[in-house]
Formats: sequence, C-alpha cells, structure tokens
Amino acid sequence: MPKKTEAAPDVTTDRESNVVPLNKESNKDQIAELNRMLAAVMNYISDDEVEEIDVTYLLDNTEGLKEWWDEYKESNRKVVEEEIKKSLNKLSLKELEHIREQIMEKQE
Repeated sequence: MPKKTEAAPDVTTDRESNVVPLNKESNKDQIAELNRMLAAVMNYISDDEVEEIDVTYLLDNTEGLKEWWDEYKESNRKVVEEEIKKSLNKLSLKELEHIREQIMEKQE
C-alpha cells in the first residue's frame, strides 16, 4: 500500500473547493504519494467481490491514508469553526442554550 509523506497541508476556506494545496517544494513527491493512496482506494472500491465498502478497513490497510485523513480533518477544523460562528446568529435562543449545555457537558 502507498505511504504518505509528512506534510502540513494548507486548507482553503472556500467551501465549494475543499482542496488541500500542496507545498511546492515537494509537490511531485506528494502527488505521487497521493496518487498511490488514491489508486489503492479505487482498487478496493472497484473490486466486484467487495459488497460493502469498509472505510475503517481502507484507513487501516492503506499505508499513510489514516495519517493523511487525520491531518486533513484537523486542518479543516478552522473552516468548520468559522462556519459555526457565522451561523450562530441564525439560531433561536432555545437552540443556543441547548448548544451551550452540550459544551458545558463536554467540559465536565
């Protein structure tokens, strides 16, 4: 299975194009690694013998994919936080209080 190189991708804030730009210095290496991971995933999901796609299996058995996915989710965290902040003024007081209760429960 392919192995992903360590890189801290920079995520664009454009919600429409959820694309991670690559560092120019190691662009070719990163593209090659991402291509290997994509090929492994495509081989798995296009296998006629696979009746149900198991994402956990893919993450565990495609070398580097889980690490890449974790890095991607973390880098996308800021975008999610901003979307939540912007949508708060559209919520009712009751909804805001419910969210507040959930946050307080998490902090305990």
